[in-house]
Amino acid sequence: MTRFLFRAKDWNGKTVNGNLDLGSKGEVITAIKDSGLVPLEISEKRSNIFDELFKAVFGRVGLKQTSTFTRQLSTMMTAGLPLTDALSLLKNQTEGQGKMFEILDHALTTVRGGHSLADALTKYQSIFGESYVASIAAGEEGGVLEEVLEKLAANLEGEEEFQGKVKGAMVYPIIVIVGMILVAFVMMIFVIPKLLDLYKDFGTAKMPPATLILMTVSSWMAKMWFLFPLAIGGIMAVMKAGNRNADFRLKRDTLLLKVPIIGDLTQKTIIANSIRTMAMMLSAGISLVETLKIVAKVAGNELFMRAFLKISEKVEKGYSIANSFEDVEIFPKIVNQMVATGESTGKLDEVLEKVASYFATEAEQQVKVLTSAIEPLIMIVLGVGVLFLMIAVIMPIYNLTSSF
Repeated sequence: MTRFLFRAKDWNGKTVNGNLDLGSKGEVITAIKDSGLVPLEISEKRSNIFDELFKAVFGRVGLKQTSTFTRQLSTMMTAGLPLTDALSLLKNQTEGQGKMFEILDHALTTVRGGHSLADALTKYQSIFGESYVASIAAGEEGGVLEEVLEKLAANLEGEEEFQGKVKGAMVYPIIVIVGMILVAFVMMIFVIPKLLDLYKDFGTAKMPPATLILMTVSSWMAKMWFLFPLAIGGIMAVMKAGNRNADFRLKRDTLLLKVPIIGDLTQKTIIANSIRTMAMMLSAGISLVETLKIVAKVAGNELFMRAFLKISEKVEKGYSIANSFEDVEIFPKIVNQMVATGESTGKLDEVLEKVASYFATEAEQQVKVLTSAIEPLIMIVLGVGVLFLMIAVIMPIYNLTSSF
């Protein structure tokens, strides 16, 4: 796709400026005419490195923006506003807001050209997610776009609230731990060596073991400090390269789920998000097999992705959804039981929504327990560290003064 800038006039003589991402100028001319405009000038936009850098840094659309956009569009359409008018109003409201303005401009132009909203959002599927675009497409096809938008908005708001609670609970421990690491790094490289230089004349034979350990570690860190950023960069590079390999992702995600406390929290979070998405897509009218395949892609964990794909394969072969879930050991028994209940009552989407709420609540409570446990542990580590420094720095002075 190439971005084309165009200038056109409507039937009232008003000049309209815009841009389209299409394959050729011919397609741009057709799209402009289909939208009821007369094309005057079309030119290809050339991007440079500064445009790409600006988009990478400032052009990101987060969950909050997506949630707000969906809620506003849902409210406008429920009030009876046509889709093009709603998109036009939202575009005017977001003018100057970077990526979201670009998305709305593209969506408005595409819809005016006779295409669906799902077609317009397909280009930005990496931002909205495959489940979002598929739900929009199902809503348009079934003539219930307003209802689907309402459910999408509620789903995104629930996910945003859940992520906000988790992030809010983890802010304090993360800040303290990062602060501890930075302070320890600075002290071991810049402060401690200057203090311990005073003791070198005493001879190592007179130094307490704690002081010798501190001197060795501090000396090594002062000489090899550049290895730390290199190690961090190396780990990030290995993780990025390994993320392209399915076996690596499987081993990594399996190991993550086995980590005490963290693994259980990760599992509950993934189940809450994936089951909520599944419930939303089923209520939008998307088939069960298609829903499972899409949820597998957005699960965010290789183990769960393979589990959902396995379930979709069994359902496609004619097995019941309850039996398919039972054959996958990764899900807790309560999930299997609730799925069986939803299938037998014919209200699978409603039951799944309750399951998602249950695991979201469980994850929130576990985060609170984790943060409550981390705080005293941090204080203990700080106390031990300060005690060790006091012994290592003060003991030589005490030994020197007591020898006189």
